[in-house]
Amino acid sequence: MDLEQLRVTVYETFARTGQAPEMADLAKSLNVPEHDVVAGLRELATSRHLVLDATDRIVMAHPFSAIPLGFSVMGASTLWWGGCAWDSFALPHLIPGQAPVVVATRCPGCGRALAWSVGTDEPPSGSEVAHFLVPTVHMWDDVVHTCGHQSLFCSESCVEVWLTRSGNERGYVMDLSTLWHFASDWYSGRLDYGYTRREPSEASDYLRKVGLSGAFWGL
Repeated sequence: MDLEQLRVTVYETFARTGQAPEMADLAKSLNVPEHDVVAGLRELATSRHLVLDATDRIVMAHPFSAIPLGFSVMGASTLWWGGCAWDSFALPHLIPGQAPVVVATRCPGCGRALAWSVGTDEPPSGSEVAHFLVPTVHMWDDVVHTCGHQSLFCSESCVEVWLTRSGNERGYVMDLSTLWHFASDWYSGRLDYGYTRREPSEASDYLRKVGLSGAFWGL
């Protein structure tokens, strides 16, 4: 089983259709038995290229998501679930032919509908903020929970409302410009053969360059 071919096929399918490929379709496309596809997907999940559920179905292939986690991303011809604020802002950079995209969500603090046109040339305007709940050292403890709590809020006051209501402690808050710069290059090359994953804990120079700092990011 060619794991890199499997990985790229999964990512290309997400990029093209907005949906995760089915097991049978992967087996047919790669001309291998389905049990080999399952074994390959499990290996890719172990190396954090994918997230699988208990039945080995693909849940996430960052920045793509097969499940709704609070964001939608509409490109020129394709609609995706956005896995989180980070991944939603990353999609136009990974697939520039679809840019600009419309990123839509709802403020967890007040429930207000929010949307931005996100392109590749400059950050979207707006006073809204992103709040990341889970620090980098624990992001992969439960990656679906982590992504489900990387949200966009109307303001820091809405963040505080949500924290009080949910009982969570404050994580990391950044403005739209910082989020856009953070997301812009993080997944570069992910649709290409030979891509190497980058862990936040290993990317201190990149994080500092885009304006992120402190213990939350392991810096």
